[in-house]
Amino acid sequence: MNMKSRLDYKNVSPDAIKAMWGLESYVRNCGIEHSLLELVKTRASQINGCAYCIDMHTKDARARGETEQRLYALSAWNEAPFFTERERAALAWTEAVTRIADTRAPDDVYEVARKHFSEKELVDLTLAIVAINGWNRLAISFRAEAGTYQPTKH
Repeated sequence: MNMKSRLDYKNVSPDAIKAMWGLESYVRNCGIEHSLLELVKTRASQINGCAYCIDMHTKDARARGETEQRLYALSAWNEAPFFTERERAALAWTEAVTRIADTRAPDDVYEVARKHFSEKELVDLTLAIVAINGWNRLAISFRAEAGTYQPTKH
């Protein structure tokens, strides 16, 4: 696959990206722990095959203190012993919502998520999943170059 950048979507349509950043800003400040949000963003990006976003969110997670062990095991989280029940619920919900055309967000996954998240938190978590799926689609469609992102200090 040719990974040459197709266009710079951020500069081509700055108002559209400003709208996306509005959602991203909300998600970052909604109260869900940043460590969990980085796991969710990374897992959705793995599912979607977004190299740019995987690179970004693993770097951000590491900058916030996430362990390499957990990041390496993220694609097999359901078999790894070092994720909390809340993280497991969020990751299952992330997978269901990211693959919604196939999963239809099943009741059993929803019920587990509701045990670990308030109604507002579940809406906010879902919006985080919506946002990363949108960023993945932009980055993949226009071939954002993986490896160029550098995290800010946290």
